[in-house]
Amino acid sequence: MTKVFIDGSAGTTGLRIHERLSARSDLTLVTLLEETRKDLHARQDAINSADIAFLCLPDAAAVEAVSLVENDHTAIIDTSTAHRTAPGWVYGFPELPGKKEAIAASKRIANPGCHASGFIALVAPLVLAGLLAPDTALTCFSLTGYSGGGKKMIAEYEAPGRSPLLSAPRQYGLSQQHKHLPEMAAVCGLTVSPAFCPIVADFYSGMEVTVPVFSKDLKGGIADIAAVYRRLYSGPIVHFDGDAAEGGFLSAAVFSGRDDMQITVSGNADRILLTARFDNLGKGASGAAIQNMNLLLGAGETTGLNVGI
Repeated sequence: MTKVFIDGSAGTTGLRIHERLSARSDLTLVTLLEETRKDLHARQDAINSADIAFLCLPDAAAVEAVSLVENDHTAIIDTSTAHRTAPGWVYGFPELPGKKEAIAASKRIANPGCHASGFIALVAPLVLAGLLAPDTALTCFSLTGYSGGGKKMIAEYEAPGRSPLLSAPRQYGLSQQHKHLPEMAAVCGLTVSPAFCPIVADFYSGMEVTVPVFSKDLKGGIADIAAVYRRLYSGPIVHFDGDAAEGGFLSAAVFSGRDDMQITVSGNADRILLTARFDNLGKGASGAAIQNMNLLLGAGETTGLNVGI
């Protein structure tokens, strides 16, 4: 039976992965006692005893954890930012061409960032298809539930007597140095990083990533974009939906609790909106990590996932 270790199982992503995997009969979880959870030698033994190790750690700790691997059989799925553009690591977004095979054959998989997942799902296929030039200056705004900020932000939003400023959406990443920007540009093959506007709002989970595009920057139109998405995203995890608006609105929370992602295109002949909706804790984090694990195991890709369709 496959042995799995979650290094950093006390964080939001680690807890979600542990919760999901605990219900599976095809896996054995390697666990540490609370008093040894941060002990270096105990962690090293656990990592090396596992067939697959999830790293749900800050970047520096994730790099350290990789250095503890002393064998050639333990596969690492890193949910931190540390290895997403690192040589020798496969970027874990299986829906891109060739990625499923690369993930299945790899021992080092970098799980995508939540905001980045939506941007890359929208932009990378258009660059590959020649509809967008790599030097196109793009913008992106992304709405996320507050669970994306981890335990500290969840406690802040759910605290009694909290600041009234939390009742309205809050933009962040104002310095344009957001940690997801390097992977957004690199995986899409862009030579210009997008102007990125992430926004956290007063709902627990869900994400809506939108990339506006002017027709003058495209070699094609809405129909051409839709054709690319339709060919690539046939589900069950990422799916293209031609008409998904809820009475003229698109809610960022509609995929909360799910592990799939919906891709839509809207707008007119001059101004086009590319939108990805998913759960920041699902396809944006733990759901994506489990999907990548399923590919490593040769299991059904949606095993243990809630794809909603």
